[in-house]
Amino acid sequence: MKRLRLPNLRPWIPVLFLPLSLLLLMFSRAVPSFAEWYATGPYRWLSHWGNLLSFCIPYSSIGEMLVLAAIPVCLGYLIYFFIQWRKHRESRRETLCRFFRNALCAISLLAFLFTICCGINYSRYTFAQTSGLRIQPSSKEELQELCQSLAGDVTALRQQVQTDANGITTLDASVNGTAKQARSAMRAASADYPLLDGTYLGPKPVFFSRALSACQITGIFFPFTFEANVNIDIPDYSIPSTMCHELAHLSGFMREDEANFIAYLACIHSESAEFQYSGKMLAYIYVFNALFAEDPQAAQEISASLGEGVRMDLNANNAYWDQFESPVAEVANQVNNAYLKANRQQDGVRSYGRVVDLLLAEHRAKQEATSLQTS
Repeated sequence: MKRLRLPNLRPWIPVLFLPLSLLLLMFSRAVPSFAEWYATGPYRWLSHWGNLLSFCIPYSSIGEMLVLAAIPVCLGYLIYFFIQWRKHRESRRETLCRFFRNALCAISLLAFLFTICCGINYSRYTFAQTSGLRIQPSSKEELQELCQSLAGDVTALRQQVQTDANGITTLDASVNGTAKQARSAMRAASADYPLLDGTYLGPKPVFFSRALSACQITGIFFPFTFEANVNIDIPDYSIPSTMCHELAHLSGFMREDEANFIAYLACIHSESAEFQYSGKMLAYIYVFNALFAEDPQAAQEISASLGEGVRMDLNANNAYWDQFESPVAEVANQVNNAYLKANRQQDGVRSYGRVVDLLLAEHRAKQEATSLQTS
């Protein structure tokens, strides 16, 4: 009797990482306490050592190199498969099966790495919950008051920063020096918000920053190498807050609204006027846009009170991004929108605006603290 041979299933074992990833994501969404435990425990260990290893190449993004290398590797694999498929006519089915198996294995491994390197963190408790900030409905008057306060802050801080020959804000330190200040700012903020504490290195500049601008991207957290990557082609005033934003992702806070708010917190805790200005400008823009949607006239009156230097920076910022309005930018925006929704940020790119709720909660907490001190 002919001996039956069982199929060799070993090459398919890596595919099991895909359902494992889905199970972990589903469980973390159903049990946020598990996601919070993971973000403050195993993830902290992984990100610390992963970030440390990625700094074997200190000031160049390994993530950027891997993405650039992946393009010719994938093309080469497709060409190799096509040659094998044409060459071995008698075994085309086996060749095709092997191709899809290898592709599925690679996708499964990447999905698992993404899950443990940042995916679970999307389901952790909100920053408001862990920091004690109360998110509640706010009146238009509160929004207007915060916007007016921020307008005064950015106008005062603008007088303390350095400018270029055109009168536009420019950074006094180098990119690497600014990165060191960003790390110091995050450590300073951790004194009031302990979950921001971390011994991270970076952030790193992206060599092809102009390409990121074409996609309207200011920074990328690359989870596979635990690197905070920053577009350094953007207007200088926004680089400090962008660096802190990406470091917030590295420290385990993946939601965009929270990363923006954490960037603001880090910047205002910095001793650098440039960082304070960057953080306040970030906050002002979001609050101004929210107020403009509620009361355009009140927003315009506050805008008119801004110092000339602030208006010059805002105009330069608008001019910079206007040049990148293109179908490429629109496609990139749609991809980012889909990514955010896939990770439970149901408003997609609109979730960026929810930072205003956190800013209002923080402003309210400061007022209450001041009120208690004076009473």
